[in-house]
Amino acid sequence: MDIKKAIPIGIESYKEMIDRDYYYIDKTRLIVDLLTQKSKVTLFTRPRRFGKTLAQSMLRTFFEEEIDSDGKAVDNSGYFAGKKIMGAGVQYTEHMGKYPVIFLSMKSAKQPDFEMAYDSLLDEIIREYDRHRYLLNSGSLADDIKERYSAILSGKAGKAAYAKALAFLSDCLEKYHHQKTIILVDEYDVPLENAYFKGFYKQMVDFMRSLLESALKTNDSLQFAVITGCLRISRESIFTGLNNLKINSVLDESYSEFFGFMQDEIDSLLSFYGIGQKKEEIKEWYNGYLFGGTEVYNPWSILNYVDDIVSHNTEFPKPYWSNTSSNSIIHELVVKADSSTVQEIERLLAGKAIEKPIHEDITYEDIYQSEDNLWNFLFFTGYLKAIRKRFESRTIFLEMEIPNEEVMYIYENTIQDWFQQKTKVLDLSGLYHAILSGGTETAENLLKQQLRESISYMDSAEKFYHGFLLGLLGGLQDYRKKSNLESGNGRYDIILIPYDEQQPAVILELKRAKKFTEMENLCQEALKQIDEKKYTDALIEEGYPRILKYGICFCKKSCMVKLADTAGI
Repeated sequence: MDIKKAIPIGIESYKEMIDRDYYYIDKTRLIVDLLTQKSKVTLFTRPRRFGKTLAQSMLRTFFEEEIDSDGKAVDNSGYFAGKKIMGAGVQYTEHMGKYPVIFLSMKSAKQPDFEMAYDSLLDEIIREYDRHRYLLNSGSLADDIKERYSAILSGKAGKAAYAKALAFLSDCLEKYHHQKTIILVDEYDVPLENAYFKGFYKQMVDFMRSLLESALKTNDSLQFAVITGCLRISRESIFTGLNNLKINSVLDESYSEFFGFMQDEIDSLLSFYGIGQKKEEIKEWYNGYLFGGTEVYNPWSILNYVDDIVSHNTEFPKPYWSNTSSNSIIHELVVKADSSTVQEIERLLAGKAIEKPIHEDITYEDIYQSEDNLWNFLFFTGYLKAIRKRFESRTIFLEMEIPNEEVMYIYENTIQDWFQQKTKVLDLSGLYHAILSGGTETAENLLKQQLRESISYMDSAEKFYHGFLLGLLGGLQDYRKKSNLESGNGRYDIILIPYDEQQPAVILELKRAKKFTEMENLCQEALKQIDEKKYTDALIEEGYPRILKYGICFCKKSCMVKLADTAGI
């Protein structure tokens, strides 16, 4: 297939997007809304990989009066030729190329200790100072100001200087450009999240508070600022007293179309690449997010999927988003789940909704204070979507569900990993002995105990019970485990084959009942199936003298175990 434009996988620079003629979904009318709203400081919180960095790069390209390393002005107007912003009116386009801009990305601050994370942020600050090095060659700054600038640029300034580095740089830029400065801060919460999980949260909060407050709160050289991140962090932790902060989250309708892809944008994308027949599959896997009341697709997953399809790398959808972070929040929810939380997780995995109070003003320190806070973090980071909201007792309650198949995969995969790790440390010798000796009552009781402590994670209950039992049997030594392989006239569920032929071989046929009263009949049906389908034939031919045949029926968190013993063959 002749592809006219490359698909921009991981392209976060707006200039690169246009220079290399990638397929670009035009979000330039974000500029119109920002100029219309006239908020002094706007914080956008959206899930990861939803186009926040590209949006910030686009804003910088549009607004900046850019000066190159030779001190010459750079004309960036060509990057917006034919874009939506150019048809918005002169009251908006007249702002193009008129302001000095500070652009600071914090996404690289993921180091194991505070010193390294602090140094990483300093590197980003120094890089931005270097980008504006032309200030040192101008007559706009006094000599003592240039000395202070040079000390920061060389990495030799004190901690106090770096804590106020953005405010100082904006003042220098205003003196040169005779215009107040626009400040763009991308992924501001990455250093905080990393610091929390690595154990130096308070140190990072103190530095970030000084850096951002001096730049955003008491800065006379500030035109406006745009901050992006995944989570809203309470004013008390970072933005103390910042009364000019306008927060826009996934709950808000305004700006909803600028992060993620809309349905009409998806339709155009699929049509351009000639894969319109994939529309429903894409909707099932990557749609389902609601920003305000607007339905939004995950852009990272969409672009990766389209690229794989047109490159013939795959014919099927994949969970692309699951590989972009550790999914640690879901893991913590699962590990710490009590019986009530287990029921809520299982409800979500069954495609149903749960209702929770929403608390936007929380910090990372609050995550594990309650299950409600964990649910909040899952919602704001894109692992849940709101389908309904209500207001009661001064609190917003959201009815939430898993947004799509891709996120469902993340939940299921996380739970499976947790279950596998859990079974490695369990003492399951009693279960193994019961199964190998025909102890149906003991096996039944031990399986019920594990069911009560486990989470049903499959869309098909039969698949869950099959995986559940196979996982428990994983630690059984001296036996090969086979599952769903051809034998006789059909497929058995699980077979245990001993390395020592004097030990019993085991066939386990599983059924699932909708009602407890059906369990015994289904156990007998399972045993009958083993005989009718001749599942034992291969084992008999190999000469195993004893074969234990189990019919096991599961119903919700219960099970029944029946045995038919074939001996003396």
